Amino acid sequence: MNTGKVDVLLGLQWGDEGKGKVVDVLTPQYDVVARFQGGPNAGHTLEFEGQKYVLRSIPSGIFQGDKVNIVGNGVVLAPDLFMDEAKDLERSGHNLKSRLHISRKAHLIMPTHRLLDAANEAAKGAGKVGTTGKGIGPTYTDKISRYGLRVGDIFDGFEEKYAALKARHEQMLRALNYTDYELGETERKWMEGIDYLKQYTIVDSEHEINRLLKEGKSVLCEGAQGTMLDVDFGSYPFVTSSNTVCAGACTGLGIAPNRIGRVFGIMKAYCTRVGAGPFPTELFDETGAQIRQLGHEFGAVTGRERRCGWIDLVALRYAVMVNGVTNLIMMKSDVLDTFETVKACVAYKLKDGTVINEYPFDVEGVEPVYQELKGWKTDMTQITEEAQLPQAFRDYVAFLEEQLETPITMISTGPDRKQKIIR
Repeated sequence: MNTGKVDVLLGLQWGDEGKGKVVDVLTPQYDVVARFQGGPNAGHTLEFEGQKYVLRSIPSGIFQGDKVNIVGNGVVLAPDLFMDEAKDLERSGHNLKSRLHISRKAHLIMPTHRLLDAANEAAKGAGKVGTTGKGIGPTYTDKISRYGLRVGDIFDGFEEKYAALKARHEQMLRALNYTDYELGETERKWMEGIDYLKQYTIVDSEHEINRLLKEGKSVLCEGAQGTMLDVDFGSYPFVTSSNTVCAGACTGLGIAPNRIGRVFGIMKAYCTRVGAGPFPTELFDETGAQIRQLGHEFGAVTGRERRCGWIDLVALRYAVMVNGVTNLIMMKSDVLDTFETVKACVAYKLKDGTVINEYPFDVEGVEPVYQELKGWKTDMTQITEEAQLPQAFRDYVAFLEEQLETPITMISTGPDRKQKIIR
């Protein structure tokens, strides 16, 4: 029997690693690109041919004309935001309806889910998680507690199902003393999004993806956010509401574990984080501000400033382990081009003075132990061959490979799809 292959691409830090660009670069090698978790809070930014695109729910393979793109059952979908995103892409000349398939089992984000998101954050006070307010957490909550509304429901008794869940949400909002809202226009547009969604190919994605594999097709699974935001393995409770790790591709698409081949783990040459939660290597000084400016570290969807710091190898070793990473891809190397020295966190010091190398249950209050390396002081944005890379940067790469016990097989030296070095 001819069987296709499944590779997985995911972020190893706190998201925003540059997954969109890498999917777009790798897509020509695959027949299918499938998104397996997350919602429209995850913005994948791609830049090419002088244009900038931000994808929220649509897989990043959509720009390669002959590929099948699948939104898997593990994704939560907001019909109104999906409609806006899809229409923007259609205006730029991309024919989505012929190549984008949506899982019948994907859950729908309702307008009241966004209200619950805001109400829950307000109720937490000082303990806010720092969500994007897109309703992702409450939608996954409904999914797990077996109240959710799925894409397949829009074809059968939808009005009754929608009204029942909306009434439940409104009761919860009253209990949270969150009553000052107006749903009218938001709900009208949401329903317009439902009608728009019906124009797409709605599939049982687990059957489709396994049929394609049986035909010998190759699949690239695309994750959203990053490993350190995984609901099980991330810096809980400051995490997202889904499994961002490699195993999420199995549950989010209906792929058996033994199908997975290569696991591409994406990391920045430094570290960023959005929202609240511990961040051991965060820099509050001029260096942190410099990295933010040079790296344009502002959220693709929200525009929020990202917190910036040096690379954290304790967290990265952990991410490599839980994902079974086979290939590391390093992004934004060029952002550090002007620094005299760069630092890498190789261990954590606990409050009692103990130094550890393994990622602990709680990272709040740990102190990073740094190793300092010589900077390369070279503009790498025009470099296209590995042989042209400065020796100090090659030393940095070799140091990271030794620490992470995994090869770095691609290095990005700028935002454009052409600015990369394959090793």
